Amino acid sequence: MSNLVGNKNKIKENLNVDRYICKLFTFTQMNDIKIYSKRTLIEDKLVPATLFIKDGKIKDIQNDKPSDTTNLIDVGEDILMPGIIDPHVHINEPGRTDWEGFETATKAAAAGGITSLVDMPLNSAPVTTSVTAYQEKRNSTIRKLYVNCGFWAGLVPDNCQSLERLLDSGVLGIKAFLTHSGIDDFPNVTREHLEKAMPEIAKRNLPLLLHCELDEKHEGLQNLLKTPTSYNAYLNSRPRSWEDKAIEMVIDLCEKYNCRTHIVHLSSSNSIEQIIAGKKKGLPLTVETGQHYLYFNAESIPDARTEYKCAPPIREKENNEKLLDALLDGTIDFVGTDHSPAPPDLKEIDSGNFAKAWGGIAGLQFALPVLWTVVSKKGATVLDVSKWMSSNVAKFIGLNNVKGKIAIGYDADLTVWNPEEYFTVNEKNIQHRHKVCPYIGENLKGVIKKTIVNGKLVYDEGHFVNLPSTNGQIISLQENV
Repeated sequence: MSNLVGNKNKIKENLNVDRYICKLFTFTQMNDIKIYSKRTLIEDKLVPATLFIKDGKIKDIQNDKPSDTTNLIDVGEDILMPGIIDPHVHINEPGRTDWEGFETATKAAAAGGITSLVDMPLNSAPVTTSVTAYQEKRNSTIRKLYVNCGFWAGLVPDNCQSLERLLDSGVLGIKAFLTHSGIDDFPNVTREHLEKAMPEIAKRNLPLLLHCELDEKHEGLQNLLKTPTSYNAYLNSRPRSWEDKAIEMVIDLCEKYNCRTHIVHLSSSNSIEQIIAGKKKGLPLTVETGQHYLYFNAESIPDARTEYKCAPPIREKENNEKLLDALLDGTIDFVGTDHSPAPPDLKEIDSGNFAKAWGGIAGLQFALPVLWTVVSKKGATVLDVSKWMSSNVAKFIGLNNVKGKIAIGYDADLTVWNPEEYFTVNEKNIQHRHKVCPYIGENLKGVIKKTIVNGKLVYDEGHFVNLPSTNGQIISLQENV
């Protein structure tokens, strides 16, 4: 008898879920929707407002709740702000979809309030260093995007003198490594290669993104091999000096060629002063850091916990506090997750071997709450977070005329969240492919309620409303000029 009752309850529960999804699916297929919040971020202020959305665009804005509530989404006191844009994501498809893929990555993004992301050119096979590979990557997204997706191309020794077609293909910019990338078919470039490539990149006013580490042999490398499960040994194997010397070189080249130069995932606070000096000269220099460099500290990372391994490494608390200060004062322009997942065996989860483990933090879904948990303690506001995760990024990728702002005519990419509410990360709520994540067990502030992409409700209170085939679009400069 108890089994029968259990089965009936289960059937009833499933029917309720199906009715919920059907109702929302029908609702979000309509061309016209309205969304109201008492705290809508418009023109740097949180105000009551209703957005009228049609054909994926914000068509009108009213400063009160409409009397006609047809097709109205009322989010009450929750924050309604421009959709989050993550400019630094490794999706790995095609070729290494067992690491991550467009469907799982963009589903995690939607659950995290991210409406657009930009995919990095390595880890996929082939790597995105040619027009053919770029087209193959675009084709691999078909019917898989929960959110919008753009692409960085890759700069390697073999293509540094023949970039024209790749730069003109619609990519948002080009990425290079100054140390081994971890993937043999994406080799690092040298100063000589940059000297050849930067004039061509500068002609098109596209950004050159650089992983800044110039590795040199030192005893720390040998110590890591002797004690491979020691986090401190891993930290010392990639010293700040590697990063500082690389940043010094790229600032010099930025000035020489007036090429938009972007330092990805800054981890060494020692480089802050030279970055400030470069910006004071008016150089086209921008900088990002990652949430993990602000949230975690080396002193609290246990040995053999390779889910914390990334490159450059997570450094000491004093260093990371200086990074946070640089973000707060505007020296660091924005934050990107550098989501770089891998299967548990490649992360050496069982062995805890930092020397062998793939270096990458999986945290795309928790980008906003991780950052908010840290910066809200320092007095940062919702406006600050929107700047670091939306408007500054939209400007950087060349789409600030359509994204990163709530205004008439802009894309209806929107994030709804509660900045006062807390939640604990667990494996069940992780949407990216593998559940290897250093944030598991962390109590984070800021809960994503809804994600609207191109005017469609994609994520709603834990439910995915629309199929990926109806949601995300390819972001391409060629198509947005």
